[in-house]
Amino acid sequence: MKGPLFYSKILLFGEYGIIKDSKGLSIPYNFFKGALKTDNGLAEEAQKSNRKLKDFAGYLEQLHQNEPELVSFDLERFNADIDQGMYFDSSIPQGYGIGSSGALVAAIYDKYANKRITVLENLTRDKLLTLKKIFGRMESYFHGKSSGLDPLNSYLSLPILINSQDNIESTSIPSQNREGKGAVFLLDSGSTGETAPMVQIFMEKMKNEGFRNVIKDEFIKHTDACVEDFISGNVKSLFSNLKQLSHVVLDHFKPMIPKEFHKLWKLGIETNDYYLKLCGSGGGGYILGFTQNLEQAKKTLQGHDLEVVYTF
Repeated sequence: MKGPLFYSKILLFGEYGIIKDSKGLSIPYNFFKGALKTDNGLAEEAQKSNRKLKDFAGYLEQLHQNEPELVSFDLERFNADIDQGMYFDSSIPQGYGIGSSGALVAAIYDKYANKRITVLENLTRDKLLTLKKIFGRMESYFHGKSSGLDPLNSYLSLPILINSQDNIESTSIPSQNREGKGAVFLLDSGSTGETAPMVQIFMEKMKNEGFRNVIKDEFIKHTDACVEDFISGNVKSLFSNLKQLSHVVLDHFKPMIPKEFHKLWKLGIETNDYYLKLCGSGGGGYILGFTQNLEQAKKTLQGHDLEVVYTF
């Protein structure tokens, strides 16, 4: 038995900012995916996943007791499938900021939620917000606190525009230009990042008035502009805002950038060959890069593998 596939996601813009009501833009990334499978002779990795699903079933039961009006699940069937050896078979790397737990949450909701909101319905803003809330509660099991955006992206498999915390919509982005020189790419930092400690650092920094002003006057301003530029295909303005955004992150989010990438980050800003930004909460995992000339960026980043996500 194998369930439908759910893909990873990339939050192109909005990391940290969306906590403070900046805009955000999240896109599905079909290179990595996961699906629920059943197998009686489970390998060690699958056994680990199976045990985690058992714990998760207990968490979902608690969630239903606490918020019965929000969501309920067919837990009898879920537990029976877990006993049969069900696990989540996923190629999405964990701790890399591309939504490994989001894909799992989407798969469980899709299969076991009672009265679920389906992708085929007319997805009004209210329905999207309800889904986001449900997914946020479900994914909190993994992160302590979740916006619900990763599972929402994985579930809908559509780009999602975040205008503010309670205003989200599915959107379209300019089609990829396969012949284009420009690209969005991923760089592997070689280590995993943990979301909770990074968010903790950010919340501590937010107690400082100077940092709060930087977030409001610079970080959110350039994030919002990048979202608008990307959606409208305004490449010139996008790269001007990306440079500013990359600078703000280097200056004020150093703990979130793995140490060995500080120089590369600065080099991109100095040469204009590429600009780097956080992918998710940072601390490890992937780093997101933007370039107007992929071949040049590859030369400057020699020794690093660039995984191309989108071309323009």
